[in-house]
Amino acid sequence: MTDHSLGTPEQLRDPDFTPVLHKAIPLGIQHVLAMFVSNVTPAIIVAGAAGFGFGSNSPDFPELLYLIQMSMLFAGVATLLQTITLGPVGAALPIVQGTSFAFIPIMIPLVAGKGVDGLAAMFGGILVGGMFHALLGTVIGRIRFALPPLVTGLVVTMIGLALVKVGIEYAAGGVPAKASGAESYGSWASWSAALVVLAVTLGLKFFARGMLSISAVLIGILVGYVYALFTGMLTFEAISGSWQNAAAFALPEPFRYGLELSVASVIGFCLMAFVSAVETVGDVSGITKGGAGREATDREISGATYADGIGSAIAGIFGGFPNTSFSQNVGLIAMTGVMSRHVVTIGAIFLIVCGLVPKVGGVIRTVPIEVLGGGVIVMFGMVVASGISMLSDVDWTRRNMVIFAVALSIGLGLQLEVLNVAPGAPNALQHLPDTLRILGASGILPAALIAIVLNLVLPEELAEESTEEVSGGLAGHRGEEPRGERV
Repeated sequence: MTDHSLGTPEQLRDPDFTPVLHKAIPLGIQHVLAMFVSNVTPAIIVAGAAGFGFGSNSPDFPELLYLIQMSMLFAGVATLLQTITLGPVGAALPIVQGTSFAFIPIMIPLVAGKGVDGLAAMFGGILVGGMFHALLGTVIGRIRFALPPLVTGLVVTMIGLALVKVGIEYAAGGVPAKASGAESYGSWASWSAALVVLAVTLGLKFFARGMLSISAVLIGILVGYVYALFTGMLTFEAISGSWQNAAAFALPEPFRYGLELSVASVIGFCLMAFVSAVETVGDVSGITKGGAGREATDREISGATYADGIGSAIAGIFGGFPNTSFSQNVGLIAMTGVMSRHVVTIGAIFLIVCGLVPKVGGVIRTVPIEVLGGGVIVMFGMVVASGISMLSDVDWTRRNMVIFAVALSIGLGLQLEVLNVAPGAPNALQHLPDTLRILGASGILPAALIAIVLNLVLPEELAEESTEEVSGGLAGHRGEEPRGERV
């Protein structure tokens, strides 16, 4: 609900308005709390896939702290680009940037089992993909026609479906425990911690109001953290040791992991940048509609896309991940009614400070993987739900049903078949070159390309008989007039 004590209705709809400082600061920190867990989770997932994540005894494990640090730092930097702007870069709107889940299915095959050595190709792809993303700012308004809700909804749903398995693995004890065949994997001790987080999160989300509801995932993880302490899953010695061993201040290092430009990495990140740009367009439109009651201007859309790309490219240089606008913060603006970009600037500064203090990452890394699992189950499920929500805007003609069916079948089928077999075991793409195999394994890129191409080339009307035949009589009839039986 809008708090009119912050300003007049006209002021609250003005991106350039700044509430009084003692109210603006908590509003800015609220934005950070709403996205904090989601922002650092991709770093944890990628490190785990590479072999030095939570629960790992790898000597490279401290590198996870650096990745967490960079996730916070460059989310703050990218957010500042959006709110303060730099020439044409930035929308001058209250857009919160954060590490994108969309790229995780691309990053995992690139680094899987390779340790720190696998990061060079990934960050090379992030750098080039970010520059390509920035270039999209010059044409994004003219290519939106190729990405209707049918395509964007499918892609977001596929991203969520690619991630839900990770949530279950974390809740059961983590990927390293699974790979080593540890008896603790899937034990009640592991599941109980995840279920505590899940129960608290759902309870706050549905029965609390205001800040408690908005920060439900974060509070759920904090409660799970305390539960882990009481049950012995985590010790105070581990927390104090991690805090003491982390530096009080550290600057980012350019090209810390080297830079490698692999074809698969560059193509994968450029294609996903296209999808991320469209997501940002939707978020910008959501902010202007929800906060100011108007459509987004071309300048705001192009500026937001520029900031997305440049923020991601800079992050790639220093060991950060691709950034995109965070949709949960769009909803937060609609709920509070505060359109001020300067409120979000305060949140960005808070993120930057956290990113320069490795002790923050040192505390985050002590969160048991099972506790984090309870949180990501909710987050990844919400990604799927967001995709389905976008698909609700689709006019489900038989043509659109066929496009969705083919793209989903191939994309999800490849994802399940190729990504879920043991290393070296036969899979459906084993005879393809490495580049195509990596790109196809995510399932998201094949699904997106198929949906885009079919949407552009198929006629608006398909023969009714052919679609009824392939759908087994389940083809949608929404919006059609009743018609007599066919002879």
